[in-house]
Amino acid sequence: MEIRADEISRIIKEQIRDYDTMSTADETGQIISVGDGIAYVYGLAGVMASELLDFGHGVVGIALNLEEDVVGAALMGEDAKLKEGDEVRRMKRIASVPVGDEVVGRVVDALGRPIDGGGQLKSATMRNVEMKAPGIVQRRPVCEPIFTGIKAIDALTPIGRGQRELIIGDRQTGKTAIAVDAILNQKGADVRCIYVAVGQKLSTVARVVDRLRAGGAMEYTTVVVAGASDPAALQFMAPYAGVAMGEHFMEKGGHALVVYDDLSKHAVAYRELSLLLRRPPGREAYPGDIFYLHSRLLERAAKLSESRGGGSLTALPIVETQAGDISSYIPTNIISITDGQIYLDSDLFYAGFRPAINVGLSVSRVGGAAQTKAMKRVAGTLRLDLAQYREMKSFAQFGAELDESTLRQINRGERLTEILKQKQYRPLKMSAQVLEIYCGVAGHLDDIKADHVCQFVDGFVRYMEDKDPDLMKKVESSGDLDVGSSQTLDREVVEFKKQFAIVA
Repeated sequence: MEIRADEISRIIKEQIRDYDTMSTADETGQIISVGDGIAYVYGLAGVMASELLDFGHGVVGIALNLEEDVVGAALMGEDAKLKEGDEVRRMKRIASVPVGDEVVGRVVDALGRPIDGGGQLKSATMRNVEMKAPGIVQRRPVCEPIFTGIKAIDALTPIGRGQRELIIGDRQTGKTAIAVDAILNQKGADVRCIYVAVGQKLSTVARVVDRLRAGGAMEYTTVVVAGASDPAALQFMAPYAGVAMGEHFMEKGGHALVVYDDLSKHAVAYRELSLLLRRPPGREAYPGDIFYLHSRLLERAAKLSESRGGGSLTALPIVETQAGDISSYIPTNIISITDGQIYLDSDLFYAGFRPAINVGLSVSRVGGAAQTKAMKRVAGTLRLDLAQYREMKSFAQFGAELDESTLRQINRGERLTEILKQKQYRPLKMSAQVLEIYCGVAGHLDDIKADHVCQFVDGFVRYMEDKDPDLMKKVESSGDLDVGSSQTLDREVVEFKKQFAIVA
């Protein structure tokens, strides 16, 4: 075989010409210790705070402690296959989640990975879970209501778009039910909802998802799950993933509602991470930045100015108390951050008053700014009437003789209390709430037996929807109850009483 120098020369020249000069460089480190969901890594000098790290074996971690030579990372998966000396690679991106319409209607984990069996997400926009909250100049005061469909809330502790309203109470008092009702009531209101479950049993989360799906709410809702069996790192990240998804819609000029269920378990997960990372403990072994943990989360809820598109992000954080103690560490922290609280009383719950909202301890610091004119008109004296009723009732327990005016106050207070009772997962339209409360404050229920009040107001709303649907639509669309409409209601309630007396 003859060797031809010119052919060899041509081949070498072609290879030199086509040689790809691109090269890649990965910054890698080594695990020096791993256990309890925490890994210490040596050799990642350029790593960023909250950057994701690839540990191999399908395990991802997040860099939380940046020390001089060592990085402390929280693992978001099983550490059983990891060992000392294993290679760790930087992923060169801050922890982020998919946002936008792609995640609507899906159940995802704290990293935005689908866990509902509905297949992988398509090309979704990614957004960092940690973002700076909008500044003062970028905001405007809360001025639009976001109706929950629950009479006791919309009338007495109204919530506005961009507000942060805490739901607080002992376990099994209906906190999640209120949040789910609020989500169900957003149907047709052009509000995207995100329900974040932190540290919950997966069976409980499954029931919530089924309820949302049955009510048609999954069409506009995303569920973010970090269950009780998930690593603490995922439970720590879940609320930030949820708020990032909501912020995307807010910055597009839309409206979003985020429920954090619940931040007590979120604080416990962060305490676990902090202690394992050997951060100094403080009160109740929580780290010193536990307040900042929740303030930087909840401050991201806002009503943006018109120049920023006028979008809003409303937050409903949930906190569980022990034996009704709202003065403990985490509840007082979150109460000081939020714009009011809805307090659920276990005594009221077991007495059959549901939703078990304690009107005396519940407050909205936004107040009438988040109410329509109609609701302001009918609920203006409601809180005062209920406060006087509670005072008179406690006084009457001593067996004192009561004058006629006091008896009237107690009589009306009993009926107003009955009006505020509401069945679970039955949110009401604003117009229906206005009609029911108007019947009570105008004195039309004073001669109705207390145990028939709920039946009466339900029947009256159906009666008005059949007889005068235009009035209902007018109240719903205008948000006002004028003098003419009030007079019409006065006449119709008298007419309905005649029929109700026969039915009852």
